[in-house]
Amino acid sequence: MTVERRLVPVKLDSYKPLREIVFESMREAIIGGVLKPGERLMEMQLADEMGVSRTPVREAIRKLELEGFVVMVPRKGAYVAGVSLKDVADVFEIRTALESLAAGLAAERVTEEEIEQMERLVHWAEEKEPTLEQILEMDTSFHALVYKASRNPWLTQILENLWEQIQRFRSTSLAVPGRGKEAILEHRGIIEAIALHRPEEAQELAAAHIAAAETVFLQHLIEDDPS
Repeated sequence: MTVERRLVPVKLDSYKPLREIVFESMREAIIGGVLKPGERLMEMQLADEMGVSRTPVREAIRKLELEGFVVMVPRKGAYVAGVSLKDVADVFEIRTALESLAAGLAAERVTEEEIEQMERLVHWAEEKEPTLEQILEMDTSFHALVYKASRNPWLTQILENLWEQIQRFRSTSLAVPGRGKEAILEHRGIIEAIALHRPEEAQELAAAHIAAAETVFLQHLIEDDPS
């Protein structure tokens, strides 16, 4: 019996290692619903579908576990992680509070150099047609700059630890058509509030930014599983 191919053979890239290419392909398959929540990840089958050996697949699965896309079940193997409405609500509740705090502190403590760095990031995204991967990189860099500008290393550390848990949420929401451009506009508003040293406005805009991401993700989750 022939096994239906779901993943496409990976294309070698001159500057990316194979394990990174395999990781990105598998992550996109999870985000896109090709690999579904609760599905067991069989190394040999995945390697065959992508035309690679089992080693980069194994490494990709480990990285996907760290980012919350995969769960390892003792004596059973790796499975695509499921996401419940409670999980989403809990994570976004924490993220809203912490991101708002960071933005408010940044508005009080930011340097001119940091404002310029934020401006360059958003201006680049506004002028280009960035890919999902580029939007994710820009989003990561933007939030890292806000954390740094808060001048609170404890807050930064907590947010960075949380960041690993929200990779799937933000990847999924930013993959929704139009959401990337909306996020860039929201970043622009946050920057303006920070640059004008308006803590309350920065907090409100940061909270609205996270709320918008949660709404998009929940909509995706409901559409994917209408039951």
